Amino acid sequence: MNRSPYISDAPSVSTIMLKVLLALLPAIAAYTWVYGAGILMSIAIATSTALITEAALLKVRQRPIKPYLMDMSAVVTAWLLALALPALAPWWLVVVGTFFAIVIAKQLYGGLGYNPFNPAMVGYAVLLISFPLIMTKWPAPLSLAQQPLSWTEQLTFIFQQTLPAGMTVDAISSATPLDYLKTQLMLNKDVASISQSPIFGRFGGQGQEWVTAGYLLGGLYLLQQRIISWHLPTAFLLALTAISGAFYLADPSHFANPLFHVVSGASLLCAFFIITDPVSGPTTPKGKLYFAAGVGVLTYLIRVYGGYPDGVAFAVLIMNMCVPLIDALTQPRVFGHEK
Repeated sequence: MNRSPYISDAPSVSTIMLKVLLALLPAIAAYTWVYGAGILMSIAIATSTALITEAALLKVRQRPIKPYLMDMSAVVTAWLLALALPALAPWWLVVVGTFFAIVIAKQLYGGLGYNPFNPAMVGYAVLLISFPLIMTKWPAPLSLAQQPLSWTEQLTFIFQQTLPAGMTVDAISSATPLDYLKTQLMLNKDVASISQSPIFGRFGGQGQEWVTAGYLLGGLYLLQQRIISWHLPTAFLLALTAISGAFYLADPSHFANPLFHVVSGASLLCAFFIITDPVSGPTTPKGKLYFAAGVGVLTYLIRVYGGYPDGVAFAVLIMNMCVPLIDALTQPRVFGHEK
């Protein structure tokens, strides 16, 4: 018997989440190659914390545990948060951020499908506000580190925050390109001279360009699989490019070019994996365009004028608050009705 043309085989939540995890693998591979295998331990810690915490909350709420854990949404949240943190973040920092993401941002609102805010960005924002010093300790790319750490030394640093004798944190850490640019501009240096620093690559940060390419590859896979639509990444990247291009044309000595802002920081992670969250984002096509464009503009303004070098997390959370209004104002006309 033929099915009605209006019935489709929609993929399950677990299938969608597994494809998102698969799409993140190229970026994780690049991350490991550029910064070392410490990121793999952060992902493992975040994943374990997310699953244990979600299981405990489900038991408290008297909900079936296995079906909710098998949908893999907690694992996606854990991976996104881990990738947003410094690769050698202490284990307890990853645990605290993941705990807030699962408990406060997801389960206390009712679980998957009810959370108004992106859980990974909630966890990240809590850590950034509570532990700003630790969150700025990004490891230098292995190619730039004075004394690259072995896998065992990275594990020791993650769990004990100790380094080999005679080595300091400064020997393995480095400012991110966005942070370095912001700091040096405050010292009245121009962009051209700042970009001569070895931490800058051809377009963005040294090594970070490969991670960004990984996010782009994964994002294109999600588009090809129709897991996400073109509206959100396109509107975000166009808005970020437009506003950064306008400032760059006005004063190229004090504002970086658009390509730098697209390639640097969490821009591509945001475009394809953060704002495409189907729960905390808009549901209408026009609303997706407005939402993503708002995130792009706010991200740039926070980077340039805010107190943080990258504004993705706060931009997403601010626009999450606007989603109900955006959806209400962008509902398409019902067929057969004038309004």
